[in-house]
Amino acid sequence: MTDRAHPADATPADLAADTAAAAAAAADAAAIDAAAHPPVAVPPGAADPAEMRAHYRAEGLSEADLATAPMEQFARWFEEAVRAAEQGGLYEPNAMIVSTADAEGRPSSRTVLLKQYDERGFVFYTNYTSRKARDLAENPRVGLVFPWHPMARQVVVTGTVSRTGRDETAAYFRTRPHGSQLGAWASEQSSEVASRAELDRAYEELVTRYPEGESVPAPPHWGGFRIAPETVEFWQGRENRLHDRLRYIRTPAGAWRIERLYP
Repeated sequence: MTDRAHPADATPADLAADTAAAAAAAADAAAIDAAAHPPVAVPPGAADPAEMRAHYRAEGLSEADLATAPMEQFARWFEEAVRAAEQGGLYEPNAMIVSTADAEGRPSSRTVLLKQYDERGFVFYTNYTSRKARDLAENPRVGLVFPWHPMARQVVVTGTVSRTGRDETAAYFRTRPHGSQLGAWASEQSSEVASRAELDRAYEELVTRYPEGESVPAPPHWGGFRIAPETVEFWQGRENRLHDRLRYIRTPAGAWRIERLYP
């Protein structure tokens, strides 16, 4: 219907005309929307994600199973994940999804590798000019997920970040393979590059400058972040989607309390 009010003496023909005009306008709008967002062509026989259902049979996780502090509990699960990886049942147990948001709340996520953990938190290394680092400079709050799907487990962390010291960064950098050290110099992470050839050319120049066996300094724009956890949730898949979710929460006094969440 149009927005104009109908006069008291409007005839049925007038009302019908307005209804037809409104329907035509709606059809035009739908056609414009369809043209802007054409349907995605799904190949015949393509997998339907709605039909994908994993059935969890894992043993449960109870409050009595948990360590007093989350990092101790993480160490237990991480060692089990490492053993699963050694047996071929899990790939890169130290892979974690890091989620950040800029000052305006625009989120982004990526997978990075955990390189250290202790009672202070979780450490990873990256280029300080990357998107994640820029986000963290604007908003230090971060989320982590360790997605150990073959074990029907996840560890979900929220916290705040701080940079590692340069001595700590340099000490870790010296342990990296030579090629990875050069890669840290060659890549202007998250910025646009004209071609793969340009990236390879930058790397080859560094190979000439720092041949195998020669010490490579840590780039000043590269270093670590330490995530100090505020919450740490341990998720264990169970039957009928009635999963176990136990979360540690840091109290204002610095202690930890544990709560169970509905799945």
